[in-house]
Amino acid sequence: MDIVNKTVLITGGALRIGNEICRAFAEAGAHVVIHCNKSSHQAVVLLEELGGTAAGHSIYQCDLSDFETIPELFQQVGSIDVLINNASTFVMGSLADEDFDDAQFQFDINYWAPVKLMRAFQSQSIDSGCIINLLDQRIDKVDPIGGSYPISKKALHDATLQAAVQWAPRIRVNGIAPGPVIAPEGLKSSIHQARIDATPLKRRISLQDLTDSCLFLAKNESITGNIIYVDCGEHLI
Repeated sequence: MDIVNKTVLITGGALRIGNEICRAFAEAGAHVVIHCNKSSHQAVVLLEELGGTAAGHSIYQCDLSDFETIPELFQQVGSIDVLINNASTFVMGSLADEDFDDAQFQFDINYWAPVKLMRAFQSQSIDSGCIINLLDQRIDKVDPIGGSYPISKKALHDATLQAAVQWAPRIRVNGIAPGPVIAPEGLKSSIHQARIDATPLKRRISLQDLTDSCLFLAKNESITGNIIYVDCGEHLI
């Protein structure tokens, strides 16, 4: 796909990884829709840095856990060529100790919202499109201390592969499974560094490597149903 002048929706686009993905696609010539929820100020700052509405970019603010807002998003934004499901929530806890409300919220944001966005995307009257789901290298293993977070990402992984089969040839669906890129809020830096040091490549994942992978999947029209592990080999251990 030639992404120049294509419309790309990035959920959770105002901060962290989403912010970098927005910048990469804007630099590549796409029209970026920056989705945000509580980070509207950061979204406005990013929009201005990308050239604003004059450059074809825009902001859409909504709470993805309110599923009724998802059809409204597509009505407001219009036709979308690439959907990148980046928005995620991370609350670690064991199955025995995890709070039910935390578990429900993680499934709402990490699984149900992306799936509902995917459904809305594929129902558009477009000749071709591309979906990229941001997953986690934990999809490839059993997390000994995990609860709903890795399970919700595994569920999205399976939905990614199902959609790739069911919606071909019109819609391509792929995933990216990152390793330690940016430490989750509240996680001690020493713990995050220990995780980085334990990877086979023993270094932090480059944000550019991650955004390059997104661009690659958007552009390459021969790839669907694939998961790229951008994790310095963490899924191997």
